[in-house]
Amino acid sequence: MLSVSTSGVRLADLEAELAPDLRAVEDLLARQADSRLELVEQAGQYLYRSGGKRIRPMLLLLASRAAGGASEAAASYGAVVEIIHTATLVHDDIVDAADTRRGRESLNNMLGNDLTVLIGDYLYIRSMSLAVQMGNERIVSLICDLTLRMIEGMLLEMARGGVLGLTREEHLNILRLKTACLFQGCGRIGAAVAESTPEVEEALGAYGTNLGMAFQVADDLFDFTRGADEVGKPVLSDLKEGHLTLPILYALEQEPEATPLVEEVLESGELTGEARAGILSLVERCGGLDEGRRVAAAYAAAARDALEPVAPSRWREALEALTFFVISRGR
Repeated sequence: MLSVSTSGVRLADLEAELAPDLRAVEDLLARQADSRLELVEQAGQYLYRSGGKRIRPMLLLLASRAAGGASEAAASYGAVVEIIHTATLVHDDIVDAADTRRGRESLNNMLGNDLTVLIGDYLYIRSMSLAVQMGNERIVSLICDLTLRMIEGMLLEMARGGVLGLTREEHLNILRLKTACLFQGCGRIGAAVAESTPEVEEALGAYGTNLGMAFQVADDLFDFTRGADEVGKPVLSDLKEGHLTLPILYALEQEPEATPLVEEVLESGELTGEARAGILSLVERCGGLDEGRRVAAAYAAAARDALEPVAPSRWREALEALTFFVISRGR
């Protein structure tokens, strides 16, 4: 799955080496979907079988090794962060009234919002239950804190994410809370599981924050560059769902007179062929995609710089390689 290489390290090789731990993560995810209620079990199996990159558990496993040691607990915490991530996707799809998720019908479209919001809540509690069972109070506290900040990001996105006049700083702060916060947690949890020094934990947390920012900025480029066959949703779905992303914000900075074109889509929730062509043209001529790639690359470089306190090893090199992978996906 991961083929980018740097400094002689191939992520595909490391992914193979992590395979036993990643299988343990998958087994834990499957078990967490078990429930006495058939509806919850069906929903859980649907969500976990839908796949995904599992980049967050992989980041936690790599961080743990880079911090000085592997541990069976790392796989369990990898499952915790993936369940949290899945819960946020469930709630996101409700807020966005999304029809699809990863190329399949979304859960809210299948079951309706009332049931789906409860399933998202259920997943959050299952993740916390698993974390509590692990018995590390400090990591439980860390997970509670990052989850609260992610919810703050979702609230902020609902309040400001689709409002014309949204600033670049506000937008990046939303990404930092909604996405990068969980990446930061993966770095810090991995270090905590390895019982590393506070300096190394702080470094891996900073690495995770910047990696998460690079990941999300690059991911937002898919809304312009890739269609339903590749990412499971049509071009410009983010805008149609009421989200302003960096390429459009940058384009409107260059051509504020194009604001009515974007405003019409935000207000109507509809995207005609003419509007789609006009917005794609706007972003292209203003260099919105190039600006998105530049920002993603800057965050990726900051992630690599943050690793300086971490002892050199092939696992640190793997974390460096991961920064190139996350930004290459958006090209």
